[in-house]
Amino acid sequence: MSGIPEHPELWAFLESLTPGQALSGTVTAIEPFGVFVALDNGPTHPLFPGVGFITYPELAWQSFDEATDVVQVGQRVTCEFLQFDTWNLEARLSLRAMQPDLFQGFADRVAVGQELRGEVTKVVPFGTFVRVDGIEGIEGFVHREHLIAGPEEPMSDVVRVGEEMTVVVTEVDRTRRRLSLARQPPPDDSR
Repeated sequence: MSGIPEHPELWAFLESLTPGQALSGTVTAIEPFGVFVALDNGPTHPLFPGVGFITYPELAWQSFDEATDVVQVGQRVTCEFLQFDTWNLEARLSLRAMQPDLFQGFADRVAVGQELRGEVTKVVPFGTFVRVDGIEGIEGFVHREHLIAGPEEPMSDVVRVGEEMTVVVTEVDRTRRRLSLARQPPPDDSR
């Protein structure tokens, strides 16, 4: 039973979809909880601005700050159908499933202990995020303990957004899509 009154045409359309099927449509609304898509050849939804719905994690493989960094209202998209949400009578979609997962390709080419260059993209109290040079969308995390010696020193005194640094790969977690890094100390010029 659905949370929305019966709509036989909508129900029949959604039941006809197969997981993995590619569906195209137009982005109709971007909300704090996801993105609505009016599907081509799909009926209108009685309550929502589209019968298709993309949650934020299904928008893109890479991290983003706002949904508008990935899609715009009025944009045409092709998504993979994930499932029929029988409560909301909508097609759950994945835009990222139609794109290559750059992280998995990166994980095939990188090894623990490998040295990389990158740019600091975000500084938080427990560490910093570093975008790996030359590989769009791949960021790793350098934990605070791999940046500074003393627990008292504020992170903002150690690194700044935009700073370039050399890092070493300490872990590649394919399942959670996480890259752990440690800051490589600058070469000793006293020799």
